[in-house]
Amino acid sequence: MRKKQYLVKLKPEERKQLKEVITKGKSPAYQICHAHILLLADIEVSNWADEAIARALSVSINTVGRIRRLYDRQGLKVAVERKKQDYPSHPPKFDGAGEARLIALSCSQPPDGHSHWTLRLLADKAVELEIVDSVVPETVRQTLKKTNLSLTSGKCG
Repeated sequence: MRKKQYLVKLKPEERKQLKEVITKGKSPAYQICHAHILLLADIEVSNWADEAIARALSVSINTVGRIRRLYDRQGLKVAVERKKQDYPSHPPKFDGAGEARLIALSCSQPPDGHSHWTLRLLADKAVELEIVDSVVPETVRQTLKKTNLSLTSGKCG
């Protein structure tokens, strides 16, 4: 039994969009690759076979078939871009209230024996105060970075 061959017949404006993705060089590599696949598979211009496209772009034949299928069934945008996750791989450690408590903590007086808060001290104190059950200093850094809060500048908020 043969697999169904999905035909790619690009409209002129779609072809122009894909060429922009390729020539600008600002798009992620997978988008540029998907644009190349669609341009090479277009029956109006080049109509390359899946095997030839896969060999030329160093991708799997299954990738070429998947991009063709996505274009045929769901259109250009779905074929070129990745689907966003429905649910993140892991929920964020700090919710809004936890973030606010962390910021307030970082603006408070540091523990005795320390001149300022460090990321490790903040992480340990956040666990001790049961803001979160566990956290690493890098997560504290990323959370504080979102708020443009510097532990060394001396000003908070």
